[in-house]
Amino acid sequence: MRTGDRWTGERLTTELDPSDAATAPLWRAVQAFRLVTLLYAIGQQVASVQYYQNQRLSWVFIALMAVWSGASALLLSHWHVTNVARVRTWVVIGDHLVVIGLICATRLVADYDWYHGHQTLPTTMWAANAVISAAILRGPILGIASGVLISIVIITVRDQWGQDVWADATMPVLVSVGLALGLAANTARRAQEQLQRAVRLTAAAEERERLAREVHDGVLQVLSYIKRRGGEIGGPTEELAQRAGEQEIALRVLISEQGVRADEGGTEVDLRPLLTAHATPTVSVSTPGEPVRIGRWAATEIVAAVATALSNVGLHAGPDAKTYVLLEDTGDELIVSVRDDGVGIESGRLEQAEAEGRMGVSRSIVGRIASLGGTAELLTEGSGEGVEWEFRVPRG
Repeated sequence: MRTGDRWTGERLTTELDPSDAATAPLWRAVQAFRLVTLLYAIGQQVASVQYYQNQRLSWVFIALMAVWSGASALLLSHWHVTNVARVRTWVVIGDHLVVIGLICATRLVADYDWYHGHQTLPTTMWAANAVISAAILRGPILGIASGVLISIVIITVRDQWGQDVWADATMPVLVSVGLALGLAANTARRAQEQLQRAVRLTAAAEERERLAREVHDGVLQVLSYIKRRGGEIGGPTEELAQRAGEQEIALRVLISEQGVRADEGGTEVDLRPLLTAHATPTVSVSTPGEPVRIGRWAATEIVAAVATALSNVGLHAGPDAKTYVLLEDTGDELIVSVRDDGVGIESGRLEQAEAEGRMGVSRSIVGRIASLGGTAELLTEGSGEGVEWEFRVPRG
């Protein structure tokens, strides 16, 4: 099976690139215009052939025009082929070569008096198809360039580089067509990208919610139970309880990171869902009702500091400890409080741990918040009083 193909029922279809899918309706629509302009060119030929010097040759060129119109219309509107973009690119190049060749062929079938004052053999309307195709393919810049090129060829063949060129509407019409269709094609591409982005975000959100439910209902509850029971039993199982607590925190951080990845297109994220991902029966998270949007890196650092604080609660506060996380947005700064009602921490214990080379709190909590230009302050210190951390991070 070719790359990019897939089976739908019993029919093989080809998945389009997003930009190709966005402009596919335009390609199909303008081919109707191509066929209409062909009929107009044939009608013009019938009315003008009697004035040509070489009438038989003119009909040969008209036949070539008809054959190319049918072939190019089929190739440009057809999308069930591999590498659609390359096919369309070559057809557009061929379009310009055929149009320019037929314009120049006007001098082979008519004399100066005729081609100087009348349309070329391929009428201006039919020649506009090359401009339209270029505009849809690559946008307004190539559309305008194509319009200017075709106009220059027509003016040169008709020998109108005098005062007549300013009275002729050929160049303004072709350039306007290239600009308008190019802008329309770019608008369609942007709309397609936004649609696909919305679909991806919706799918990611649904998958994240499903994953969070499954993890919370299964793995996180088991890890929480192992951590609690291991701490109660003590002895060799205490290390097992510690490892289970670490993995519980890691899984919660993973769930919160899924929320970050669902918003890849922006420089800011909402801090609230990243914090509420840590909520459990023993961890209560309170956040404002409105989105709290901050820089992606700042949000990651704050969440990591909160995760470390919660990990310390699980490891040291006792099996029955409850934790409360509060997020406040004052406009000038963010205040995140992490408070538990556990056994507390002895005075001077953090300084002692840092002196012993145990840098968990100083690096994972204080260091992270300090890197954001904020402060991490331990508000309670003493056995039996629980522990409360307050993180203050300035806005901007």
